[in-house]
Amino acid sequence: MIHVLGIDGGGSKTVCVLMNAEGQILGRGQAGPSNYQTVGIDAAKINIISAIKQAVDQSFLALEGLVPIQGISLGLAGVGRPEDIDLIRNLIQEIQTHQELSIDWKLTPENIIINGDSVIALVGGLGHSVGIVVIAGTGSHIFGKNRQGITKRVGGWGYILGDEGSGYDIAIQGLKAALRSHDGRLEYTNLIPKFKDTLKLNSIEELIPIIYRQGWGVKKIASLAPIIDQVAAEGDSVAQNIIKNAVNELALATEVAINALFEPAESFEIVVTGGVWQGLANFRHQFEVEINAIAPWANIISPRHEPAYGAGLLALE
Repeated sequence: MIHVLGIDGGGSKTVCVLMNAEGQILGRGQAGPSNYQTVGIDAAKINIISAIKQAVDQSFLALEGLVPIQGISLGLAGVGRPEDIDLIRNLIQEIQTHQELSIDWKLTPENIIINGDSVIALVGGLGHSVGIVVIAGTGSHIFGKNRQGITKRVGGWGYILGDEGSGYDIAIQGLKAALRSHDGRLEYTNLIPKFKDTLKLNSIEELIPIIYRQGWGVKKIASLAPIIDQVAAEGDSVAQNIIKNAVNELALATEVAINALFEPAESFEIVVTGGVWQGLANFRHQFEVEINAIAPWANIISPRHEPAYGAGLLALE
């Protein structure tokens, strides 16, 4: 029997699934973040080991002794350069010697697969590797692969240089719009009372000490995006324009990927993933309308599986 581990290592959590050759999940584990760029390599190692141990111990195979693992695939946030790949390969070698893992490692270099998180989001979301994934959560980017194996990445330049259409981008645009409206540089918007009510502000000017002096980070600012979405859903034109512009940016980036990877009239799937797609202001519908006008042969879907499952599928390949 073939058994593999699929690992999704992100900035907030690490998920590991133990799968057999038929793609059945035999065990699942979850631990803290493993983006080593933000938490450090030692913390990443601890959390990956913890997630693996949970997945293996949860399976019935653990009752039979050492669990044979013939492949391991990791999709990690912050991994993109050759030096990142080398670092993670060394990390896997260290993990193989860890005494707490009840695993009989049967790995070869060819059976150790290391990718960025967008690759496993694509494969997990589609259940295969041909198509496009449009990620819009705290950040945003687009990744795709065609039938010839050519890949294309668009965006993902981070919150300062990019991430258009992301939760962070929507939140920042909403905060700016509220302050511009307060100044009189923009029409009145219900974002002002909504921010005041949600953040318990006496005045919209109190955004300054919250954002600057309290040092709100990217994730905390991005958590305000649902406010803009709700106000847009209630009919506020300023908030609606922010949502529309975010949709336009994601549609433009997706169009670039489509043109780079697929021929006219070639059918393929686009999977959309991330919290932004769950909004109330018809975000996904607006995106579908724009993409259908660009590529009517594309089928837009929600994820079929989680990214860790996608990592496992890559290991089985």
